[in-house]
Amino acid sequence: MTPADRPTLAHGTFTIERRYDASPGRVFRAWSDPVAFRRWFVEAPGATIQEWVHDFRVGGQGGGRYRFGGPDADLGFNDTRFLDIVEGRRIILSYVMGRELGGERRRESASLATIELASDGRGTRLVYTEQGAYFGEDGGAHIPLREEGCAEMLGNLARELEMNP
Repeated sequence: MTPADRPTLAHGTFTIERRYDASPGRVFRAWSDPVAFRRWFVEAPGATIQEWVHDFRVGGQGGGRYRFGGPDADLGFNDTRFLDIVEGRRIILSYVMGRELGGERRRESASLATIELASDGRGTRLVYTEQGAYFGEDGGAHIPLREEGCAEMLGNLARELEMNP
């Protein structure tokens, strides 16, 4: 296969389900509150957050610029738009992720994510579904990595709910 014949776009969909020992309202607040969201979504050991915005409303924007892995790591970005919000039940958002190299933004993916919340006994059942387009010759290789990253993110949410009830 010549370079011109290699696919430059891959599509992937995945769903992750989690149960949290917190009410749907509490889980929803962890998404809607800018301080809580930043704490579990973007702050991590070794992360340097250069800017972050969380305008949680339909039509609002979120995201920012960050480095994971020290000062020499690539500068990443996440541009999010909130498309639909039903308090305590649903969040639908779209986002583009990529890297800034030499002052230019290189988009690596564009995704649509749906977060559904439902009562489950004394807790909440969360269903996270993502549909993505992954750019570049190795775009398909990013699909399982994104799913793994989203699963880790939802694990961070569990710790947030435990530590900040």
